[in-house]
Amino acid sequence: MLMQAQPPTQPADGDAGTPMSVKIRERITAARKRFHANDNIAQFIEPGDLEKLLDEVEVKMQGVLDSLVINTEGDHNTNNTARRVAKMYLNEVFKGRYVHAPAITEFPNAEHLNELMIVGPITVRSACSHHFCPVIGRVWIGVMPNEHTNVIGLSKYARLAEWVMGRPQIQEEAVVQLADLIMEKTQPDGLAIVMEATHYCMAWRGVKDMDSKMINSVMRGAFLKDPALRREFLALIPGRN
Repeated sequence: MLMQAQPPTQPADGDAGTPMSVKIRERITAARKRFHANDNIAQFIEPGDLEKLLDEVEVKMQGVLDSLVINTEGDHNTNNTARRVAKMYLNEVFKGRYVHAPAITEFPNAEHLNELMIVGPITVRSACSHHFCPVIGRVWIGVMPNEHTNVIGLSKYARLAEWVMGRPQIQEEAVVQLADLIMEKTQPDGLAIVMEATHYCMAWRGVKDMDSKMINSVMRGAFLKDPALRREFLALIPGRN
């Protein structure tokens, strides 16, 4: 007896052929959240998504290399460049977009410390949103605690800075994001941040100026209201005077 051919079984996942980037974008859009270059979207990443996203970015990066007329099949130097670049973006330089904030151990201010504390310089690395060129610099953080301030370890400031800078950034916005995060984590009376950085979108391209730097600051609470405290902080930053 001849058996009638059955139609192919449809995959259980109705959107199995949908690119991972589209799935993540749809989750974000449904939640009415934004996903700008310097936003963190970790809450919309599910287990296994980053591996699939890595594969997708690799394919599209290969398309960029092809459009640049680079024979990656015959050139041993660029044969695996698409994969390397995809891993660099997702797992390293833009990791701060795709993972949650680092765990921070907080301690009560048992000794009621209320004197100025300065942390830095912390070396920070990012990339400008305009050209994806490196931004390399240093950050100094001034904290004026109160008896209710949460005390965190010195290395934790560096971890928070790394998480914020690990996205395509504009320096002015990056410093504000870092200030908001530290204020939320520690609740001090005042916070001051100064960032000094070299932007390779100026050094590597454009005017090709290797010497210019951008310096900006954010002052919150007591540092904004008390000029003397602000002057003390700025005067105590080594090498900035």
